[in-house]
Amino acid sequence: MKLRNAIFVALGISLMAPLYAADMKDVVEDRAEARHDAAKDMAKQNYEAAKDNCKKMSGNAKDVCMKDAKAAYTGAKAQAEADEKATKSQADANEDKMEANYKAAKERCDSLSGSAKDACVSEAKMKYHQ
Repeated sequence: MKLRNAIFVALGISLMAPLYAADMKDVVEDRAEARHDAAKDMAKQNYEAAKDNCKKMSGNAKDVCMKDAKAAYTGAKAQAEADEKATKSQADANEDKMEANYKAAKERCDSLSGSAKDACVSEAKMKYHQ
């Protein structure tokens, strides 16, 4: 009776695991977008402050200051974009890795039979969030 209850609990948890994996990827991507937006906002604020400082200058010094401010702004935006893409790529890679590890674990379960196989598959699903 205890084994049967354990199997039902494991199956119940394994049915929720795909939701967990999908939710985690969404959370990571949402955080990446939020960090991207914050970095862009900070870059814009820094650019505006730098432009204000440049306005106090004149001649070539002012032109150079404005170009430096624009270069810093462009670089900060590009870095924010790159960071967001890297985070999303890492989330995709983690998802692919979990899927591959799950398939390997499930294949190892094929050597078992009956309730042992069912428990093995349930454990693999839980471990790899499938």
